Amino acid sequence: MQKPQSANRPYKLPPPLFDARCKACWFTAGLLVLVVASFWTLDLQWAQFLSLEALHSMGRFVAEFYPPDLSSGFVAKVALGAVETLAMSALGTGLAAVMGLALALFASKPPSGGRARGRTATRLLLNALRSIPELVWAALLLISAGLGPFAGTLALAFHTTGVLGRLFAESIENTPPGPGAALRTQGVRSSLIFWYATLPQVLPQLLSYTLYRWENNIRAAAVLGVVGAGGLGQLLVFHLGLFQMNKTVTILAAMLLMVAVVDGLSHYTRRLLTR
Repeated sequence: MQKPQSANRPYKLPPPLFDARCKACWFTAGLLVLVVASFWTLDLQWAQFLSLEALHSMGRFVAEFYPPDLSSGFVAKVALGAVETLAMSALGTGLAAVMGLALALFASKPPSGGRARGRTATRLLLNALRSIPELVWAALLLISAGLGPFAGTLALAFHTTGVLGRLFAESIENTPPGPGAALRTQGVRSSLIFWYATLPQVLPQLLSYTLYRWENNIRAAAVLGVVGAGGLGQLLVFHLGLFQMNKTVTILAAMLLMVAVVDGLSHYTRRLLTR
């Protein structure tokens, strides 16, 4: 009786966990060293954080949240702040999507060939826009735009333009070049190639990126009130500063509800677009 072929083959030991020629191994080791060094340099007070006194203080602080303020006048004020926060995030994301797409055309190489003019300069501009956090943008824009949601909307638009512009550029560069090349051989102009070949292929992905960033901007818009940029964040800072915990917990609940609803709708929409 002939033995199966696998029986004649010698068993191989699994590869070692660390190999001097493995770049990923060295990267992982360096990352672990960085994490350990972070614990050592930050001097985290875990014993004090988990002490009975700290837990008792936190419990007493959380108990002050009850009962929440559900009076009609305050709930109406919170609802208005939620609408303002939602409008800031939607308008800021919409402006960023338009500006990001315009900059992405210069920051990407055409998938069907051709020269990429100003690609390096545009990518540096996108890096600069997204490297500055929304809070810093809002603090800077308060000087010219003043207090209120206008500065917050512009802050979201500038930061998100840098994020979406980079994502849009990568999507355009990774577009299959076949349809564009077919049109180019027929003498079609580059602008028409983008509208009729490139954009239809990447549009679902661009919309998915935009919706995802809108989810993030909902949270960011709720925080921008810290610097006076309007919305729920401004209400939160005001009442928290006065230690009105029953009003604070109502605002926090409105934030959680709004983010949960928008996350669910955005997730469902992205699934429809990617089918």
